[in-house]
Amino acid sequence: MSRQENDDATISLSEERLQTSRETVETGKVRARKRSETQTVEQRVARGVEHAEVDRTVQVLEGDSGQVETLEDGSLSIPVFEEQIVVEKRLVVRERIIVRKHTVYEEHVVSADLRREELDIEVDGDVSVADDR
Repeated sequence: MSRQENDDATISLSEERLQTSRETVETGKVRARKRSETQTVEQRVARGVEHAEVDRTVQVLEGDSGQVETLEDGSLSIPVFEEQIVVEKRLVVRERIIVRKHTVYEEHVVSADLRREELDIEVDGDVSVADDR
């Protein structure tokens, strides 16, 4: 009976491959600041002031329905009015600022030296080698 012996040896071949990825890094900042400017504004406004004039009448008018009060000592009390100027400041939206950011993708060429292992078989003597490739 014939006997066959196999002494198999295995060799692993490896190669480098290029793998790219993206990483987000901060390259700068955008800052938005508000500032207020103060401006003095003058405006002319007319206002009315009532002045009292005294007219003397010799005859007494009966049934006078004026708003004059007669005091106990016989003198008259007449209301005198003046207009007052009312200044009001209101905060109103003048404009709205919208700040947006967007991402722009640019294509870049990257290069690297990659190694790949190859196998060289040297035969010494009367040996035959079969390649399964």
